[in-house]
Amino acid sequence: MTKMKKLINDPLKVADELVQGLVDAYNGECKLVGARSIVKTDIPDGKVALLVGGGSGHEPIYHGLVGRNLADGAACGDIFAAPPPNIVFEATEEVDKGKGVLYLYGNYAGDVMNFDIGAELSDDEDIEVETVLICDDVCSAPPTEKGKRRGVAGLVPIVKLAGAASQTAGSLQELAAVAQKASLQTRSVGVSMTPGSIPATGKPTFEIDEDKIGLGMGIHGEPGVAEIPMASADELVPKMLDLLVEDFEKDEDVAALAEGDEVVLFVNSLGATTMMELLIGLKIAKAYLEERGVKIYDTIVGPLVTCQEMSGISFSVTRLDDELKPLWDMPCQSVCYSKMEGRYGA
Repeated sequence: MTKMKKLINDPLKVADELVQGLVDAYNGECKLVGARSIVKTDIPDGKVALLVGGGSGHEPIYHGLVGRNLADGAACGDIFAAPPPNIVFEATEEVDKGKGVLYLYGNYAGDVMNFDIGAELSDDEDIEVETVLICDDVCSAPPTEKGKRRGVAGLVPIVKLAGAASQTAGSLQELAAVAQKASLQTRSVGVSMTPGSIPATGKPTFEIDEDKIGLGMGIHGEPGVAEIPMASADELVPKMLDLLVEDFEKDEDVAALAEGDEVVLFVNSLGATTMMELLIGLKIAKAYLEERGVKIYDTIVGPLVTCQEMSGISFSVTRLDDELKPLWDMPCQSVCYSKMEGRYGA
């Protein structure tokens, strides 16, 4: 098994060092809090706060989504590991401005346990907390068991919408309702061609044959739920999008994707997939959706939800309505994702 080359120092300290570097990248807009949390320096008093978080190693998310009209802070775990409860609590205390804190993060057992303990610690200090889980990976459970799904790349549009809503939300419950709606209207599917690695070992997280693709891999380096034959982009992308469309159709809690619907399409690289490949995928996905009468309201393209040097691609679709569109149109800025006024193609 080949060892991955990485330009690091102590492999057991990379999470701490990368968070310190991220604070530097924010150039005064964010600060390091406690053991390993990053928080905005200018959260207004009386604001309903939005806290995201999860394992490091997926840069630029999760902690790269802290910024203007985005999250107020992030609790950062070790590489591919949930942030411990003390880190969650330290971040919660710092972002709370008297109106409560919404936890918004991917649905993984370790994260759920540690954020729940963080919420209990916060409750002891009279900080009100609500939680919305991101469960967008259609390959990890059927629609009837959405609560068991992993949170993957769909977290980017969901956090963007929730961050916009947090600027004017009158209550914690109001913000939680918007975040839950955004999560319910988001679906993702991904494939991996090669694995990522963990810096502490320097070894790939799984092995896969040259002529195979891992369907429904996890962003922590988990292998796919199934292996399928390697294929061309024209063959593979429609099959992936079929899974998203079918999931909307089978989910009794949402309407099927229909002609006239407007969506945000996010084409994501897991780290090593090139922009060339992403743009080819975007071209195919746009034609696929337009053939069904689904309009792409806006697009995101790039390596935002990564797994070190994994070669892989994912597609996320978020359906917008009259409530979510203005939230999407709100400009935002962070190290991970920035959006100007308007949208491409408008």
